[in-house]
This record gives sequence, structure tokens and C-alpha cells, in this order.
Amino acid sequence: MWIRSTMAYRTSFALATLGNAAITLLDFVAIWIMFSHVSVLGGFTLPEIALLYGSCSASLGLADLLMGNTDRIGARVRDGSLDTMLVRPVPVLAQVAADRFALRRLGRVGQGLGVLGWALSSLDVAWTPGKVLLVPVMVVAGAAIFAAVMVVGAAFQFVAGDAAEVQNAFTYGGCTMLKYPPTVFAADLLRGVTFVVPLAFVNWLPALYLLGRPDPLGLPGWAAFASPLVAFAVFLPASLAWRAGVRSYRSTGS
Repeated sequence: MWIRSTMAYRTSFALATLGNAAITLLDFVAIWIMFSHVSVLGGFTLPEIALLYGSCSASLGLADLLMGNTDRIGARVRDGSLDTMLVRPVPVLAQVAADRFALRRLGRVGQGLGVLGWALSSLDVAWTPGKVLLVPVMVVAGAAIFAAVMVVGAAFQFVAGDAAEVQNAFTYGGCTMLKYPPTVFAADLLRGVTFVVPLAFVNWLPALYLLGRPDPLGLPGWAAFASPLVAFAVFLPASLAWRAGVRSYRSTGS
């Protein structure tokens, strides 16, 4: 329904999509300007950082397209409008994700894939079948990890009421961190985003394998291919948290 509504005004949709892509691309423009003054950052060149930027932006864009509206669950809990979703014969999470589905968010996905494509064409990578397969797996598995974090954040809003910004700190904030090389961050932070909130599996570990660089934490090479398993492992507690949140919902009492 929302897609049909959007496509009823195709010029508006095209302009909104291009605007979304242009606004999110400004982050990479800032990095580009930075490299007009330095040649490397944390030992990484501009195409190498573009690999990190493009993969993370594409992954977050996909997750935001499919699950981005989960941050509105807090408002529905407060005003009691979640009641209407509970009486429909459709999973509540699917309804929340589809609510006001914004197809214009494809702009973020498109610009992320564009930067990723430029990075891959600029880098001198010793391609193997495993590395070729790793690129799409990295983007899709990264989107799944971000989506799982969004579900956890939505479940937390059943308790906190209005905690959308907490969720955004781990999704948008996490992606901002992942756009820069892990060599510029402290070891404790690297351990936290690897073993606690496993955002490092979104693009850091796969990208380091593609570039032939060692992992700062000394993880084995096969860890670069563990992103799908990590996404599945994160979705298990995320789904349990969501179910617990829905079961705890008691409406507004009005």
C-alpha cells in the first residue's frame, strides 16, 4: 500500500530518493576532503576507507529500508495504537516494519553501493572465488546484523517508552564508526564491537580479509566469513526480546 502510494507521484519519489542519496553522500564528501590534507588515515588509503564506507552504508541502508520504522514503536506504545496491530492476523513485527514504508530510503543503498563499487575498482585486490563471494555476503549479513540491533532497540522501547535514540546510537552511530579503519580506535572499543555488540562483523573483519590486512585483535582468517552466523546468533536473542516486549504490553488503559 505504501509503495503504491509513493509511486503515485513518481517525480516526487525520484527527487526524494536522489535527495536521500545526496544527503547521506555528504559523509563521504567529508572523508574525501579530509584526504586532501592527508594521504593515509590509520594506515588506510582513501579507496580502502571507501570500501568500509560503501559496505557499511549499503548494509545500514538495507536494514533501514526493511526495519527502520521499528523506532516508532515507542510512540505506538504510548498512544495505544499498537492495539490495532495486535488484533490483525499478521505478525506485529511485520506490521511495524511495513508501517509508512519509505521506498526513498533506496537512495542510501544506492549511494553506498556506488561508493563500494568505486572502491573495489580502485583497489588492487588479489581476487579469489572466496573474496568475490564475500562482498555480497558482507553487505547482506551486515544488513541482517543492523536489523537485529533495530529489533532489540524496538523491544527495549516497550520498557523505556521512548528510547529511539538509544537504538540509533548503535545503528547510525555504529555505522559512522565502521566507516573508519579499526586501527584508529582503542583495543577495548574493538573488543566491545566484536564480542558484545558484534558490529565489527558488518564490514571490518570481511574488509580486512579482502585487503589482506591483519585483524588488530588477532582473530583467525575464517572470522571474516562468520558474518552470516553472527547475524543468526544476534537474531535469536533479538526475537526473544521482541516477544517478551509484546507480551508485556498492556495498552494505555484508556
